[in-house]
Amino acid sequence: MIMNTLTKNILATFVTLLFIASSAMGQNVSFDKANFPGKEEQFKVAIKNLKAADKIYSSEFPDFKAAIEIYLPVDSFNPNNADLNYKLGKCYFKIKDYTNAITFFEKAKSLDEKVNIELNFYLAKCYHINYKFDESLELLIKFRQILDPITITQYEKLIQKEIDECETGKILVKTPIRVYTKNLGEAVNSKYPEYSPVVSADRSVIFFTSMNPTTTGGGIDATRNQYFEDIYFTEKDSLGNWGKVQNPGKPLNSDNHDAVVGISNDGQQLYIYKGEDGGDIYSSKLDGKLWLKPISLGKSINSIYHESSASFSYDFLTIYFVSNRPDGYGEHDIYLSKKDSKGNWGSAENLGGDINTPYEETAIFAHPDGKTFYFSSKGHNTMGGYDIFKTTYENGKWSEAQNLGYPVNTSGDDVFFSLSADGKYGYYASKGADSYGSLDLYEISFLGEEKQLVTNNEDNLLAFRTEGTKEDVSESKVDIQEVNLTILKGIITDEYSKEPLFAKIELFDLSTNQIISTFENNKASGKYLVSLPAGKNYGITVNSENCLFYSDNVDLKENQGFKEVIKDIQLKRITVGSKVVLNNIFFDSGKSTLKPESQSELDNLIKIMTDFPSLKIEISGHTDNVGSASFNKTLSESRAKEVVNHLISKGISADRLTFKGYGFDEPRATNDTPEGRQQNRRTEFKVLSR
Repeated sequence: MIMNTLTKNILATFVTLLFIASSAMGQNVSFDKANFPGKEEQFKVAIKNLKAADKIYSSEFPDFKAAIEIYLPVDSFNPNNADLNYKLGKCYFKIKDYTNAITFFEKAKSLDEKVNIELNFYLAKCYHINYKFDESLELLIKFRQILDPITITQYEKLIQKEIDECETGKILVKTPIRVYTKNLGEAVNSKYPEYSPVVSADRSVIFFTSMNPTTTGGGIDATRNQYFEDIYFTEKDSLGNWGKVQNPGKPLNSDNHDAVVGISNDGQQLYIYKGEDGGDIYSSKLDGKLWLKPISLGKSINSIYHESSASFSYDFLTIYFVSNRPDGYGEHDIYLSKKDSKGNWGSAENLGGDINTPYEETAIFAHPDGKTFYFSSKGHNTMGGYDIFKTTYENGKWSEAQNLGYPVNTSGDDVFFSLSADGKYGYYASKGADSYGSLDLYEISFLGEEKQLVTNNEDNLLAFRTEGTKEDVSESKVDIQEVNLTILKGIITDEYSKEPLFAKIELFDLSTNQIISTFENNKASGKYLVSLPAGKNYGITVNSENCLFYSDNVDLKENQGFKEVIKDIQLKRITVGSKVVLNNIFFDSGKSTLKPESQSELDNLIKIMTDFPSLKIEISGHTDNVGSASFNKTLSESRAKEVVNHLISKGISADRLTFKGYGFDEPRATNDTPEGRQQNRRTEFKVLSR
């Protein structure tokens, strides 16, 4: 009896020593009861937890975080099981914790490299994401070599794609572009994910998507094990700081998923993804201070397939959107649709194989310059996951997609990039080293060519990497977006009461006298914003009920750069004595013949005379002081008469119209400067009776 007990003790000690030795030498230790003598109860608990975690791991919608929480105590009990280490690595990989994934994958590899055929592939992807491109390439080649002829057909495209991305990453990381990246801070970001930022053209407001406890309804999506998405926004204060994040609530948000995917240049309209009917795109308009119920963009855009992103051209006449309908080049492609003269969207057109690839395209953004387009893609020369690309529409075709470079793009997913109107600032979501817990919103400043490094000027900032490390990369240059665009913005008010007025803004191409687009200002604040790409002579007309229309002329040459013009507009009530300048009436120098570009302004005059049939007006001509007084008075009278004659020819009764030439007797500005003389050369109309 004593000998049997002694023998058992010696055997137990031997097994324990053998287990310790095998652990030290990195040998795979299976979950066999014999490997854990004297730990029967702990073994039972470990096996029970292992089975529970395995059930989660292999379920249809795995909660990998929950699986990790159960796996880790099991790993503490037996840290030398290759299969358990592989599964922990896979769980961390799925939740994008690649540092921990590498730790467990490497441990699994050291214990049993053949524990799972995909071990080297997943470890290679982790190395790739962590910028260890050479280590990743080595494992990818090794992975390819161990596959049999049948299995390799399943993986060959994936392996080659990873290899291509690593090679691209090596090139881009060696030539980083000069940018400064900053986290938008705790006023905007939280421990929950914030992503998909869209910014108004003047950078005054950002809308974004988040999944957090304040979501409308507070529900959790069981398929994601996360809160439902809601739309949030933040506005800049007078000091340029982002204010408190707000949830606009219903009807913009609902109890289900609501994600913002686009914004109009003036911030008055949002484009929203809803997971209904397979996934469709909706729009919502800001009515004063309240967002209206989102409405579907219609059958030309939304289909039985999945539409996930949208962006409008500056004039609202073209919509770009993403869909996985079956006629595409790959999984999700980018399409466009154009609005017809009746305001209906035409048939969807695929942007073609220069933009779309056999892989995924998404997260589109049409810049207000009218020709530059940004999107995210898993194709082209991506350095990993989604990269952000840009293309320019010139001479009737899209240019080759250009990778924005590192560190704007990383080895992970880079999506939902939005660029400011001036091309200097970009907004995107990332999980950087300074994140508050999950995806955060960041602002990128594009620095352009290298300058003397200073820190107190926004155009001369030190360059930091997106990961938050302060590594100077100022020796490189970036091909920043050269923006030729004018932003015209301001507030429309009543001249007498100074209160905001709700108005309609029409934008004309004066070379064709065609309406480019029609906009509305915000009826609560009176604010408006219009984007004017360079290369056109624009006429602008502002109309409000019971007011005289206001007109302006903005002639923009090519390649004139970016400009933001603040122009507050005071509309005059239709009362006796009120008068306005007809800024889009044009004559040849020294002549009284109306130029064709005057047609849209003449049509505005005809409309107001038709809408108010008892209105009587005076058309007056004015000149600068170049030339004699008699010549200028005759010229100004001839021009005023020409306008009146045109109105009469269009059916306006002559007894409602008078004309007079004032020459240079009533200047609006000094005649000592070219700018002043230009203001003085004008045609006006005045209300005589109503």
